[in-house]
Amino acid sequence: MLTNKATILFAEDDTSLAFMVKDALEEEGYKVVHCSDGQTAIDTFDKDKFDICLLDIMMPYKDGYTVAKKIRQQTDVMPVLFLSTKSREEDRLKGYDTGADDYIAKPFSMPELLKKIEVFLRRTKKLHSKPAADYNIGKIVFSPTHLKIITPSETYNITAKETDLLKFLCENQNKVLKREEVLLNVWGKDDFFVGRSMDVYMTRLRKYLRSEPAITIETIHGIGFRFNIVQ
Repeated sequence: MLTNKATILFAEDDTSLAFMVKDALEEEGYKVVHCSDGQTAIDTFDKDKFDICLLDIMMPYKDGYTVAKKIRQQTDVMPVLFLSTKSREEDRLKGYDTGADDYIAKPFSMPELLKKIEVFLRRTKKLHSKPAADYNIGKIVFSPTHLKIITPSETYNITAKETDLLKFLCENQNKVLKREEVLLNVWGKDDFFVGRSMDVYMTRLRKYLRSEPAITIETIHGIGFRFNIVQ
């Protein structure tokens, strides 16, 4: 049982499933605000304070992808988890691209959902608990606390996941990192869909860092990556 209740925004249009999940979460000490359609979820998120969001994808008025995009326009650190019967590769990749931190296919087990909620709340608490030091890499300043990459010519506002990934690379510079090692440390799991998402994030980081020739994110085929920094 949680001592300090976290508040969950739960958007799900299946009445029976919503009742069961809400009841199980509340049994664990969470405060759950349920919305039966996407537009209500957006309006509710705008008015109240939440610690994590659980979103169905197929909902009336606004789908889960739209809700996630609206949330990401306001915050990069809010954990967003999709719960959906849409389990094709393109659906999962679209979910990650719209800002989801994880994608749980229905039917799912409550113990699995509860564990994922714990993990993401713990990460968020850690993110807010102590400011992370800035990294000076070549002429670029990377600020994990402020979710920024500052180059001599431009400042990029980056997502929480991009921040986690670049921070892990900075902590392991000039080392060969296996794909599964990066996935487990940044995403908490190693599977095909998250791996595809990681490749997208690596491409974005390369774009942000391209102004500094001393920095490269090298792909080592069949193994993983190496974050090269020439001192």
